[in-house]
Amino acid sequence: MDLSSLIRETPQLTLRPLRPEDYAVFLSGFRACGPARNRFDDGQFDLSFLTEDWYAGLLARRQQEAEADISYVLNLFRREDGASVGYCDITTQQREDFQWGRIGCTVLNPYWGRGYGTECARALVSLGFRELGFHRLEAHVNLDNPASQRVLTKAGFVREGIRKAFIRENGVWTDNLIYTIIAPDGAESEDACGA
Repeated sequence: MDLSSLIRETPQLTLRPLRPEDYAVFLSGFRACGPARNRFDDGQFDLSFLTEDWYAGLLARRQQEAEADISYVLNLFRREDGASVGYCDITTQQREDFQWGRIGCTVLNPYWGRGYGTECARALVSLGFRELGFHRLEAHVNLDNPASQRVLTKAGFVREGIRKAFIRENGVWTDNLIYTIIAPDGAESEDACGA
């Protein structure tokens, strides 16, 4: 699938693939970050590796992953001024009889507390069901990350349970909460990737 067809607008955001001409605004989003506010926030980091060549490679990798139905990564642009405020993804977990995907969303720390995460999650649900044909979407969240848990609940996800020792973080296997949302009957596309 061509990433350029995956665009969603919310009241405050445009979710779309990065384009070559977005390099400067993409970089400025990361430059605006303050110090990390919690363990889930990268905050400020060394941006010296984010060269134009690196950026071109990033765009090529994202296109290849979309064409292979591996992952669909979109950037979050604030509608009022075009600022780059984060990024999100839908990653295929399994197709065939499952049609199962996982979502993720990162809002850069200067832009927290404005409802962008909830708008992003809702847009990913629409995109995942209608354009990408998933039947089940889930999100994986650390037990000590209440902000992400609230975002998912507001976006219509339901806490399904805990996966024990699910992800390796800092050398330790960590439990994750699993939040899910199932497509209403007929909501998923019949002719989407892998269907």
